[in-house]
Amino acid sequence: MDIQRIDRNLVEAALKHQAAVAIIGPRQVGKTTLARDIADHHQGSLYLDLEAREDRDKLTEPVLFLREYENALVVLDEIHRVPEIFSSLRGLIDQGRRTGRGTGRFLILGSASIDLLRQSGESLAGRITYVDMGPFNTQELPVDEPTLLKLWLRGGFPGSYLAPDDGTSLRWRTDFIRTYLERDVSEFGPRIPAGVLERLWTMLAHGQGTLLNTARLASGLQVSAPTVGRYIDLLSNLLLVRRLAPFHRNDGKRLVKSPKVYVRDSGLVHALLGLKTYNDLAGHPVTGSSWEGCVIENLLAAAPERTVASFYRTAAGAEIDLVLEIPGHGMWAIEVKRSLSARPEKGFYIACEDLKPDRRFVVNAGITEYPIGQATTAIGLAGLTQVLAALK
Repeated sequence: MDIQRIDRNLVEAALKHQAAVAIIGPRQVGKTTLARDIADHHQGSLYLDLEAREDRDKLTEPVLFLREYENALVVLDEIHRVPEIFSSLRGLIDQGRRTGRGTGRFLILGSASIDLLRQSGESLAGRITYVDMGPFNTQELPVDEPTLLKLWLRGGFPGSYLAPDDGTSLRWRTDFIRTYLERDVSEFGPRIPAGVLERLWTMLAHGQGTLLNTARLASGLQVSAPTVGRYIDLLSNLLLVRRLAPFHRNDGKRLVKSPKVYVRDSGLVHALLGLKTYNDLAGHPVTGSSWEGCVIENLLAAAPERTVASFYRTAAGAEIDLVLEIPGHGMWAIEVKRSLSARPEKGFYIACEDLKPDRRFVVNAGITEYPIGQATTAIGLAGLTQVLAALK
């Protein structure tokens, strides 16, 4: 299947006006494939895989080595392995600007969050643009129900989504999880027992979309609540877990203050729970919350920059699954339902009376759009991602 990553245009545009561009995303989402493809269209480009000792050794004296490629695009893959190089890149970029080579110098790839990488790259402030690259999403795939079902079941990691059958897909995700636990996690944080982290990750999958309760998780793992918090921080920094913040406003309402926690890729949720086929998933207690997490990830991938995402819940039971505050377009209230004919519950309408959002949607698993009452629209996931992606 030929899938054109939407991130390509973002990266190419950024290279035209910035000296360094960083593609950020978890492992195995296709960052290297995309970067190599872009490099192939830049004459004389250089690709360095910093997981390979041979390539790391080339950067023992980075300024001397990289000066020879002043007029080429240099791709630095897995740059977290050599964080000290950022200060050298700053000098090379500033020198290049003085000699008229101010854009398109470095394409940097990292498997950690933008915030984590930015801590290492503070010296590049004003010299680098970040592009967030996730797994496949509905903007990159055909708009039909079988495709959407496959994306939900297998998740969007290319190796999983493009597998020839569900069994092979599940094995890919199982291997992916094992690799993260046994090798990759230790690169970004203190050494954590793989068994403990796997149990936590599985507990988060069972509790997909529930309020974060570190004390309960800590009790199940026989560790302290602060330790659980640090482990979840790590999974979040690795772009594997999302903490969705509660909406907050000083209007006298008793609002929930804990974030909701999601394993970001629905395919990983299902792999952690041993769910291979749609038949396995359809009757499982996680079905509704898994679908909710899938919807949220796809909508946030399509939302404009600087969109603020949260959920709204009061102690009295008023609730909105996803609140989007979109610059220039106001506040949108989004309810997530799997059923094609499902309508919002009373709590959604009460919450909308509280917030008075500019637009209201119920996202379902279909592909048609129709009104529910005067103010709310039922719409498929692919349809709403298209609406969000079209906003300026």
